[in-house]
Formats: sequence, structure tokens, C-alpha cells
Amino acid sequence: MDMTQTYNPRLSGLPDPDYHAEFYTDVPFKRLMAWGIDILLITLLVGIATLLGALLPLFFLPFLYFCIGFLYRWFTIASGSATLGMRVMAIELLNGDGSRLDSRQAFLHTLGYAVSAVTVPLQLISIIMMAATPRGQGLTDTVLGTTAVNRRFR
Repeated sequence: MDMTQTYNPRLSGLPDPDYHAEFYTDVPFKRLMAWGIDILLITLLVGIATLLGALLPLFFLPFLYFCIGFLYRWFTIASGSATLGMRVMAIELLNGDGSRLDSRQAFLHTLGYAVSAVTVPLQLISIIMMAATPRGQGLTDTVLGTTAVNRRFR
């Protein structure tokens, strides 16, 4: 197989999907399951915040949901390069040199996710890209040079 098909100097620190397919096996499905787990956790956090606020937050629930979800994703990715759902599914995000995401990269990844989540065409493009690209990268991953891989044994 021609190595130029998947070689990208911007992603040179990441495992090549042609030679190390085990890093990408089932990752799109795991990302979907992790997303579901994260949605449940965020919904639980929003429910707790709503009850603690004596139901007052119901008046601005979409904004509260967005803020809690954004902070949840940013802080969990910054602290371990994966949301709690990703950790349960044993996947992690890596940047182009193969390192875990730092706080700035986690913020940018979360911002990209948030923009695509509220823009249906971008979300659909991202889903199609995750299912069709060799590294399973979504739109935000492609822009930032990140990818999700099966968590390495440390």
C-alpha cells in the first residue's frame, strides 16, 4: 500500500492507520458510546444545578446545559485527554505529535465541538468524517490535527 495515502506531516506523531490499525479499531463506535455517557452525565449535572437553584434555572435551561457541558468537556479533556465517557470506552484524544491535549488544546477542541453541535450541517459533516476517514477524525479533529485512539496501556 502506498504510504502517502495516510501520511500527513502535521500528524507525524500519531500511529499510521495502515500499519497500526489497532489504535483505531472501533474508535468511531466508542466515540458514539462515550458521547452518550457524557450526555447522561451532563444532564445529571444540569438536573442537580436546577434542583439546587430551586428550579429557577429552568428559565434558562438551554444556556445552563451549554455552559455545564462546555466546562465538563473542557476540564475532563484537559485533565486526562478524554471525557469521562471516553475513559469508560478506553479511548483518548491525541494531538498531531502523539501527545495528550493540554488545557489550550482541550479548550479549542471543546469549542470546535460546541460550534459543530449547534450547527447541524457541521455536525453531520463531522459524523461522516469520523466514519469515513482512516483515523476516524471528525471536523474539529481535522482542523486541530487531533484524533481519538484506543487508550494505550501506561
